[in-house]
Amino acid sequence: MHRDVSLCIGGRRARSRYWMKQERHNAIREVVRSASISSQDELRRKLLRHGFDVTQATLSRDIHEMHLYKGPDGYALPNGHIGDEDDDLPSIERVLSSFGLRVRQALNQLVLNTTNGSAQPVALAIDNEAWPEVVGTIAGDDTVLVICPDNKCATHLRSRLEGMMG
Repeated sequence: MHRDVSLCIGGRRARSRYWMKQERHNAIREVVRSASISSQDELRRKLLRHGFDVTQATLSRDIHEMHLYKGPDGYALPNGHIGDEDDDLPSIERVLSSFGLRVRQALNQLVLNTTNGSAQPVALAIDNEAWPEVVGTIAGDDTVLVICPDNKCATHLRSRLEGMMG
């Protein structure tokens, strides 16, 4: 019987966490829409004023789940929309023309240099394309490592990315 009670309580906690997360996401949307937010710490402090005391790890997950990207004016919602659909993300062409600087090839890997703080939205845009030439991406602050299955695919993808960067 004690076990059933804990399952019930756990279920209630899970529902509560879900609603808390939704409320936090709504607060993030409101904060990002109302002010220029240039760093995660600034966003965390503004959320604290709205009653949400979150860790950096939780905030990073929220930013990823909400597809926020960091542009020249700070964090922004995808195409200014509220939705979480992939269609709301900026196009790969727009992301690369805005943030891509150069791409270099090392065998089957590409090293894509971006403006400071832009590697993660660039990697997300590449991942969302689901190109067969891309096995995966790893993003730092201003560098994206793109792993391709072989040299030929890497060469083809490098040309495509360079064309999008202009």
